[in-house]
Amino acid sequence: MNKNFDQKHAIVTGGSSGIGKATAQLLASEGAHISIIARNERKLEDAKAQIEAVRANPNQRIIKISADVADKIQAQQAIKTAIEQIGFVDLLITSAGIAQPGYFQEQPTEIFERTMAVNYFGSLYCIQAALPAMKQQRQGDIVLISSGAGLIGIYGYTTYSPSKFALRGLAESLRGELKLMGVNVSIVYPPDTDTPQLEEENKTKPIETQMITGTAKTWSAEKVALEIVQGIKKKSFAITPGLEMTFLSRFHSLLAPGINWYMDRIVGKNF
Repeated sequence: MNKNFDQKHAIVTGGSSGIGKATAQLLASEGAHISIIARNERKLEDAKAQIEAVRANPNQRIIKISADVADKIQAQQAIKTAIEQIGFVDLLITSAGIAQPGYFQEQPTEIFERTMAVNYFGSLYCIQAALPAMKQQRQGDIVLISSGAGLIGIYGYTTYSPSKFALRGLAESLRGELKLMGVNVSIVYPPDTDTPQLEEENKTKPIETQMITGTAKTWSAEKVALEIVQGIKKKSFAITPGLEMTFLSRFHSLLAPGINWYMDRIVGKNF
């Protein structure tokens, strides 16, 4: 049975841009109350206005909360504020994330730490904060945004891939445990998506990484958001936009040798 988002409360981290904002807009268009969490106050204000412009009715509440989800106290307070202002959380989407590609030996340890702090712990803290309310109402959906780089390691993404692999492990471990509480867990593996984050990635992406990822189709954030919302409605565990991500999700262990051979071949030509 498909979900109805009318009058439901969705909290979206990273909701000021990219996939997070596009998903928040789509949910608002289907009647949901929306809380978006991000760091930049100006971007939050702009995103809030854009989400309000597409809401299904004027009674829907759209709020913005400025917080760095990598900070446990800020993340927990942000979720608490959202619940206090709108009510129980029905849907939590952890879309906040960063990526800074580069050569392993040239990247300082601080980038590894910051990437894991935002991408993994930023999701973990928010889940921990939202779960008691979901457990109390014995229903809810938690959606973690991973990446194709969370299914197979990619040259140049030594800071990013491990953080997205960690989300996969968290989702797979949580799925069965939270199901008993009436809480559904999903994990999304988006392909390259036309977002401000991808624009930032391209500034530091090694030439070899550009060659490896350059042949893949770049999706729009709106199209990925549609896949996410449809996946939530179907209670899908793995949400995989496009055939490439679907095959990679289902057969990554079998495909890995061939993918590694392909990447090695590209890198070898540029060495």
